Amino acid sequence: MPTTMTIKGQVTIPKKVRDALCLVPGDGVEFGVNTQGQVVVHKVGGRATGKAHGAKRDRFEAARGKAQVKWRTDDLMALLRGAD
Repeated sequence: MPTTMTIKGQVTIPKKVRDALCLVPGDGVEFGVNTQGQVVVHKVGGRATGKAHGAKRDRFEAARGKAQVKWRTDDLMALLRGAD
């Protein structure tokens, strides 16, 4: 998961890491360096971390399968586009 640091010293935290830590915009993170010289990222306060500990599902996954109306794609497209 390589990333590039900006001139201001900013980097993007990869999605895989954000998901593992249950990070959302506005969350605080803390960086440290362990005795092996590896950088460690911790979420500051807030919810439990990790998918196995009740991580928040993304908004699309939470909505998937909730529709009560069973539309066929062709029927829905005809309804939305009108009779042309």
